[in-house]
Amino acid sequence: MLDIVKTWIDRYFSEEEAVLVFVLLLGISLSFLFMGQILAPVLTGVVLAFVMQGIINFMRQYSIPKLVAVWVTFFLFLGGFVGFLFLLVPRIWRQLSSLYQDLPNLSQQLGGLVAQLLEDYPALISERQIDSWIGTISTEAADIGQWLLSASISQLPIVITIFIYVLLVPILVFFFLKDKEQVLAWMLNFLPEKRPLMNKIGSEMNAQMENYIRGKFAELLLVGLITYLLFAVFDLNYAALLGFLVGLSVIVPYLGFVAVTLPVTIIAFMQFGWSEPFLYLMMIYGLIQALDGFLLVPLLFSEANNLHPLAIIIAVLVFGSWFGVWGVFFAIPLATLIKAIVYAWPKDELKS
Repeated sequence: MLDIVKTWIDRYFSEEEAVLVFVLLLGISLSFLFMGQILAPVLTGVVLAFVMQGIINFMRQYSIPKLVAVWVTFFLFLGGFVGFLFLLVPRIWRQLSSLYQDLPNLSQQLGGLVAQLLEDYPALISERQIDSWIGTISTEAADIGQWLLSASISQLPIVITIFIYVLLVPILVFFFLKDKEQVLAWMLNFLPEKRPLMNKIGSEMNAQMENYIRGKFAELLLVGLITYLLFAVFDLNYAALLGFLVGLSVIVPYLGFVAVTLPVTIIAFMQFGWSEPFLYLMMIYGLIQALDGFLLVPLLFSEANNLHPLAIIIAVLVFGSWFGVWGVFFAIPLATLIKAIVYAWPKDELKS
């Protein structure tokens, strides 16, 4: 047994750089696992700086000085950040509170619809099943209300967290945009000068990460905005809240679509019933989702490595359980990183 372990170690960890890469990956993973809440504002700043870097690169193509491009980009970001905080967030919160207040009424309406379903199709659904469904819905509604109540009672830590993000994130974004080269040079000073394995993995992941982050934010904004406009045109209840959730759902491949379509369908059906507005709304909503999956995603992520859907779902579940929201967001890049490491990892041939 010891000989087998020794042979495996000799094959995959015979080079010093391979050992160093393994230690670095382990250290970074443990840092985010145990210090995720502390590092979250920093990671938020890095992600937003990645998104805004594209604007700087565009302006630099027209010989605009870097400092001018940085300041223009930063003020664009600041305008969007302030608009999100003071325009979008209050509207979403009001609609969420309204949805909570309407939950008892919605539960009664749903009970009536289910009872009508029992009357129309008595052979398919039993009264016991309906009572069980209504009881489950009532329990879930009570749990949601209890969660909202506890969140409102213990809102001081939430307020402090929001204050930290509002204060730190714009500052971090500015310095990441302004001093990106200096920060990268400082980090590279801690690595050996000759690092072919790291360079191979890093060059592949750099393009992948930029493409993914910018594309994902563009997809989030486009899908969320178009869906909100659709809901607003049909005067759907909680249009801003549902549009925001649909936008966020693109972060979670496959699973996000399923999770957000269910409440959209329920709320639309309870408002419009089995009518033409409901059918038209769901048809256009399905068309938007289809265009996102078959047109927008291939267009935005044309440079991304192909990953099997099963690998993506497993990555979302695993990294989401380890690192929370950020694990879900970076599930595809992390899966791509693992794929790149596996293909680039040095392997000594086994001796016969």
